[in-house]
Amino acid sequence: MKAIICAVLILLASLTSSAFGAKAGEDAAQMRNMATHVIVGTVVQIYHRDQTTKDQHATKYVAEIRTEGIEKGEGLQNGDLVYVRYSSSRWLPTATPVPSQLGHDGLPREGETLRIYLARNAYDGGSGYPQDGGFNVIFPNGFQRLGQARKP
Repeated sequence: MKAIICAVLILLASLTSSAFGAKAGEDAAQMRNMATHVIVGTVVQIYHRDQTTKDQHATKYVAEIRTEGIEKGEGLQNGDLVYVRYSSSRWLPTATPVPSQLGHDGLPREGETLRIYLARNAYDGGSGYPQDGGFNVIFPNGFQRLGQARKP
């Protein structure tokens, strides 16, 4: 009897944890396939805007990237500045969390060199199919670290 109760509890725990879990990240091949552009570059500057609702505090970011390599996509050249969008958020203590991904993983820092998987006028894995010409970082893990952040 104890074994059955234990098995039921384990099953319930696994179902509950996956119900509130974040979206699993894509592997590099999946992100490359999803991306319209893949760039390698260094973060020059990061801009952000904070927004608070009744339940969440969200930060929307734009990072200025100096390109050092274009691995996929048209219209960019080495040395170009590219502005990429991404986000993070957290539940407020008074909120009742619901299943959702709370933004991008592995947020970049100024001076860091990254491979970035981007969607332009295409599905980005999270916010849908924006058609405004901007570069969205593939959600949730479109940043791949290549180098340490440099000290200013």
